[in-house]
Amino acid sequence: MMHTDILLRAYRLMCTAKAMADTYEANRSACKYVHSTSRGHEAIQLATAFQLLPCDYISPYYRDESILLGLGFTPYQLMLQLLAKGDDIFTGGREYYSHPNYRGYDKPTIIHQSSATGMQVIPTTGVAQGLQYLEQINSDKLIFGPNGERPVVICSLGDASVTEGEVSEAFQFAILKKLPVIYLVQDNNWGISATSEEVRAMDAYDYAAGFPGLDRVRIDGSNFEESFDAMHRVVQYVRQHRTPYLVQAKVPLLGHHTSGVRKEFYRTQDDLESHAVNDPGPRLRQRLQQYGVDEHQLQTIEKEALELVNKQFQESVQAPEPNPVTVNDHVFAPTPITQEKGQRQPPGAEKIIMVDAALFAISEIMEEFPEAMLYGQDVGRRLGGVFREAATLAEKFSDVRVFNTAIQEAYIIGSTVGMSAVGVKPIVEVQFADYIYPGFNQLVTEISKSCYLSCGKFPVQTVIRVPIGAYGGGGPYHSGSVETTLLSIKGIKVVYPSNAADMKGLMKAAFLDPNPVIMLEHKGLYWSKVPGTEDAKTIEPSRDYVLPLGRAALVMQAESENIESGESCCIVTYGMGVYWAKQAAKQFPGMVDVIDLRTLFPLDEDLIFERVKKHGKCLVLTEEQQNNSFAEALAGRISYACFQWLDAPVEVLGALSVPAVPMNIHLEQAMLPNGEKVAAVIKRLLIS
Repeated sequence: MMHTDILLRAYRLMCTAKAMADTYEANRSACKYVHSTSRGHEAIQLATAFQLLPCDYISPYYRDESILLGLGFTPYQLMLQLLAKGDDIFTGGREYYSHPNYRGYDKPTIIHQSSATGMQVIPTTGVAQGLQYLEQINSDKLIFGPNGERPVVICSLGDASVTEGEVSEAFQFAILKKLPVIYLVQDNNWGISATSEEVRAMDAYDYAAGFPGLDRVRIDGSNFEESFDAMHRVVQYVRQHRTPYLVQAKVPLLGHHTSGVRKEFYRTQDDLESHAVNDPGPRLRQRLQQYGVDEHQLQTIEKEALELVNKQFQESVQAPEPNPVTVNDHVFAPTPITQEKGQRQPPGAEKIIMVDAALFAISEIMEEFPEAMLYGQDVGRRLGGVFREAATLAEKFSDVRVFNTAIQEAYIIGSTVGMSAVGVKPIVEVQFADYIYPGFNQLVTEISKSCYLSCGKFPVQTVIRVPIGAYGGGGPYHSGSVETTLLSIKGIKVVYPSNAADMKGLMKAAFLDPNPVIMLEHKGLYWSKVPGTEDAKTIEPSRDYVLPLGRAALVMQAESENIESGESCCIVTYGMGVYWAKQAAKQFPGMVDVIDLRTLFPLDEDLIFERVKKHGKCLVLTEEQQNNSFAEALAGRISYACFQWLDAPVEVLGALSVPAVPMNIHLEQAMLPNGEKVAAVIKRLLIS
């Protein structure tokens, strides 16, 4: 027999959850923001919460308010998020109800996760990956329980979301690496208005059978005692054996999908009645009576729960709204790298190519920071990257710190959320820019929003390396440019070095930045084999050299007399465009400024506007297809800021607006800008 105190605690919280749901429904005008409740899921959620220690991690999803109650959060704290109030401890009024994130010593850690169903599984598996790594290196960042218990990770999700492809990516990685993660699947037979029979060939338990190495159990999630016993066994097993587990809990859905998508829209009375039979509250109440708890005690619990909810709801309604001036807070965490430091050209140092600058920078980072890891496709010891950009790193730092992944761009990118949350500093690689799109879900939905929606508690510290650009016959799926698409995402930084010194200094700054940074590394500049790119080779900067993000460089400067006479112009560019611009400028000696942006976001607008105002004529040059590009947007910004100083419209030159880079090198050349095309625009500007 289970201890009655546990059952009474669970019943009190079930009554609290029911009172909350009833209160929200009775006050729909006040509860104006869309929300879901845990009605029907309370037993498995409380049973899960009761197993956890402050050293653990859990990712609830949007119907998991009972998990939060079980962890010790108060109704008032949850209601502040329900009403999007300023004192919401999770997100300051920025997120939906039951979208928590928490970092403290009294409860398990909860990383930020989005509403997108299934998307939390990769970041949460990344937490387990990070914990495993901290164990492997005996890091003092690893926190244990009061009796030396090793931490576990629980990822909660609905059964309908198991069909997401990214869930299978997480399962694969968790099994391969034997990670201490428990996937708690709450199956209520509904995915909004679709039943399981309509949309799934199997349930989560049967699906898990296709993943050898993923232990599994199916339970009645509306029975608190069965749920508690099962979760106790599973949590203890994973604490000891450090291997993944899936728990499928069958539960009823007693409320609406959300307050906006209501059950009467699509559910029959028969369906509602069949679910009501398994309401966890009455079932637990009956068990308590069987164990000798008298009716008066039960009624007292119910009355006290209702009074508590009513009181705290009224208090939450009266709580202040967020201050509108805070709307821009926490987009990024402050970076410690604000000044250029170290020697860019130390005496006696040799010239290096860009690919080696990246390699040397990462090697030095990994020597200094044991939390640093590198993983991605083919970066391990056999190949060291398809461009040899990670050569020798696995031999030097071991397969634990540098290793290959499967072809899983979503996992590669999204796992950095969880890794960063536990204190690991991941450097990951997407093999070609053209293949970053499978990772966009994670980049947009999880990574970019984490700092902002957690009010700064969970910035994602990661460097994502992305080889980019055309390099002579690479073809339509290995030559593309994606910076405009990346720059449409708010909450990430985008860096684009054009020479070895900048590569090393920016790589170091990107690693030390507490925010997500994408390093776009031009394949055609890696070895300076493309004619005209010899200047991409530079003296190797010193070990301590860092170059702050957001600082452009004036790599070529017009003579003052030409500027004063109106016979000059300014080219704003980056990447391969720097070399096209410098080549073209040779035809106009002393008449052209060339600005290398180096970082596309944050952007050095001060230098751009300063130089454009001096010249009155400007060309924005890009390798990307021109129409609707970052370059065109920047030209518009320059036109607005510098309008009264302009002598001619701001010009833009980019690649032809065809869907892909052709394979044939002559077609590729016809598509891309080059020195001669740039020279023609300069000539037009100078005579305007």
